[in-house]
Amino acid sequence: MGSKTKTFTFEEVAKHNHRKDCWIIVKGKVYDVTPFLDDHPGGDEVLVTATEKDATTDFEDIGHSDSATQMMEKYFVGEVDTNTLPAQVTSNNSVRQPTQAPPAYNNQSSGFVVKMLQYIVPLLILAFAFGLQYYGKKKQVH
Repeated sequence: MGSKTKTFTFEEVAKHNHRKDCWIIVKGKVYDVTPFLDDHPGGDEVLVTATEKDATTDFEDIGHSDSATQMMEKYFVGEVDTNTLPAQVTSNNSVRQPTQAPPAYNNQSSGFVVKMLQYIVPLLILAFAFGLQYYGKKKQVH
């Protein structure tokens, strides 16, 4: 049960950069998303263009759901050695050195709100429908 996670260099991951062999790096983890290309809601091109770089910012900017993040685990192949990541250019054109894998994005509060809305909205619709039915029958009797 003590399987060791494989660690890849950035150069190893960057070789998997096309439609038939597509690996991406998100939060220090490496995912082989090749089998998911046809099913990705944003299209396959989005994933292919996320190769050969750390795609963490791209991934987080989109705002993926908790279920999408959980789904990624089946495509996990290992971790990237963050020391091998190339320096990234920031918006003001200064070079930012890679750091350790960023902490996991904490989406618990917004996830709670979404889950609550998934229950509350249908209940409100149901209550409204019953109210209309009751009010309609009451009007017909008078």
